[in-house]
Amino acid sequence: MNNDHHANRLRRRLIAGGASALASAGLGMLSRSAFAQTTGELPFANGKRNLVAYPEKRPLIVLTSRPPQLETPFEVFNDGLITPNDAFFVRYHNAGIPTSIDGDKHVIKIGGNAAGKPYELTLSQLRTEFKPVEMVAVNQCSGNSRGFFNPRVTGGQLANGAMGNARWVGVPL
Repeated sequence: MNNDHHANRLRRRLIAGGASALASAGLGMLSRSAFAQTTGELPFANGKRNLVAYPEKRPLIVLTSRPPQLETPFEVFNDGLITPNDAFFVRYHNAGIPTSIDGDKHVIKIGGNAAGKPYELTLSQLRTEFKPVEMVAVNQCSGNSRGFFNPRVTGGQLANGAMGNARWVGVPL
């Protein structure tokens, strides 16, 4: 496979992944009753939780629905080294979840002391002017395992499912 073909393939995956992320970003606007539900038990006091299959997701453990906080069931980690996208945990901190983004108008600003001089670019520029790279890396919420703390602390009472190991595609800045 030549480099141009490989770069185009990665670019398509980046754009498709971005579209998928944007589509799933609207999850908080949907009611839980719209999805299939079962329940599961986390291994700590008051650990009964709903398992809900949101769009493009398999059933995940629901901590909150607005903003969405979805935990990966621990048995998913037995399936392999890479956590599938449809099983990856969701942690969103803002109430207003964007359901669409205009790539030409969405501006990313890079600044601060470490940046040297401030720089701005659009999401469309990221998708068209930069060479995408792919890497496998772990992502973990800082609240992972919070449900096991004694004494209990405030915040979502997560077990061990707010982590995952995924293949990420993006552009280095």
